[in-house]
Amino acid sequence: MDMALKVIMLVVFFGVMIGVGFYAKKHTTDVKGFVLGGRSVGPWLTAFAYGTSYFSAVIFVGYAGQFGWKFGIASTWIGIGNAVIGSLLAWVVLGRRTRIMTQHLDSATMPQFFGARFNNKGLKIASSVIVFIFLIPYTASLYNGLSRLFGMAFNIDYSVCIIIMSILTAIYVIAGGYMATAINDFIQGIIMLAGIIVVIAAVLKINGGFIGSLDGLAKIVDENVSSTPGIFNSFFGPDPLGLGFVVVLTSLGTWGLPQMVQKFYAIKSESDIKKGTIISTFFAIVVAGGCYFLGGFGRLFSDKIELLDDGVTLKNGFDSIIPTMLSSLHPILIGLVVILVLSA
Repeated sequence: MDMALKVIMLVVFFGVMIGVGFYAKKHTTDVKGFVLGGRSVGPWLTAFAYGTSYFSAVIFVGYAGQFGWKFGIASTWIGIGNAVIGSLLAWVVLGRRTRIMTQHLDSATMPQFFGARFNNKGLKIASSVIVFIFLIPYTASLYNGLSRLFGMAFNIDYSVCIIIMSILTAIYVIAGGYMATAINDFIQGIIMLAGIIVVIAAVLKINGGFIGSLDGLAKIVDENVSSTPGIFNSFFGPDPLGLGFVVVLTSLGTWGLPQMVQKFYAIKSESDIKKGTIISTFFAIVVAGGCYFLGGFGRLFSDKIELLDDGVTLKNGFDSIIPTMLSSLHPILIGLVVILVLSA
């Protein structure tokens, strides 16, 4: 029965994705319509599209587990930094300027913008190659995170997961282009907002609520990290400098990602950019802050996480931490988590 409910949730989710793809087909009458949605995408769709592109399965499954394990509850600062630097400042600095310049140069993609801005075809080709090459490991990391959760929830083989997701994504993107992606991102963003709140509440409840979880975290000591008692529930964690570098790395790096910056190309008007800035920042605080906050309690489940003979290295890597934390939740909540990560 529980498995049937999870399958139904997935079928409905995929059905909506594909349905939106065909609904948005009317916007794909030309190349600009396909790539930019006719430059008529509103602030809510753009902000959610930016947020769901930013906070992917890599963050929820990989980074949240890794940095939560390393820094404890202080890893929440990474999410706050992402909201302020990666979302708020990115919209303020890049939003209006990017929209004006790309519209003036009639550019639909980042390589096309570079080629037109500097009148250099070689630069256009080079940037295209760079985007193509480096999006491959990025996409691979997304599928790696998905496979962990699918394996936990459905016992689905990794290769099957890749094939199914590739086919479904291809259908709705090819059918509806960017507008289909933006609408789906909005729907998925709502799922992410609600899902992360529910999941955090459920995980904390396992360890006696928020205060009980903090108390449990305070009792954990890892001599390989720090001998200071209570370091994992402290304000800045065991390595404040390293934490600062991670905040900068995960926040500023997104300013150059083509899948992020291109959201500014398609927004409807300059006034919509101001609205989008507020919406995107709020989204980032809840989702990014929530993900890293959740990951900060990963060590409370250390008795369920397998280590190698050295007693330090995680047998299945940091990607196994979040799935382990969620494995004891109610099957319906696990189904919600799978939908949440698919949305991301």
